[in-house]
Amino acid sequence: MAYYTEVLQPGETVKCIGQLHWILHRDEIILGALTLLTALVYFSRADRGHGVLFIVMVVLLLATIASFIRSWIIRVTTEIVVTDKRIIHKVGLISRRTQEINITKVETVDVNQSFLGRMLDYGVVTIIGTGGSWGPLRQIAAPLQLRNAIVVG
Repeated sequence: MAYYTEVLQPGETVKCIGQLHWILHRDEIILGALTLLTALVYFSRADRGHGVLFIVMVVLLLATIASFIRSWIIRVTTEIVVTDKRIIHKVGLISRRTQEINITKVETVDVNQSFLGRMLDYGVVTIIGTGGSWGPLRQIAAPLQLRNAIVVG
């Protein structure tokens, strides 16, 4: 069960559910490509007696799997929810860190997107409230949609 469903107040409705972009998995994509390249070189050789290339391939494969599991856990356990009354941000699987801010206390929402971020529709969202600001929410999918849900209030 999602965290935000446990903390919704009576009469509070969800306006937008944000999520992390798949670009979070870029390290695994790069490691996977290197693993595949190493495997192609290893298996294309007639003499597979070289143990060094095999060891490199196995290490890269294990690093790819470990990195994917880490990123997948981060992506699945991160919740960004905009309701008609507040914004809820939760991260963590075993330990949990949550942030909440009332919609009425939000002064501005900054969105930063690189060129690649604009092409793939992800970016960094920073929420600035009257009492301070949240740390930047990085690699957010559809950041302008999330910003519009917050600003329109």
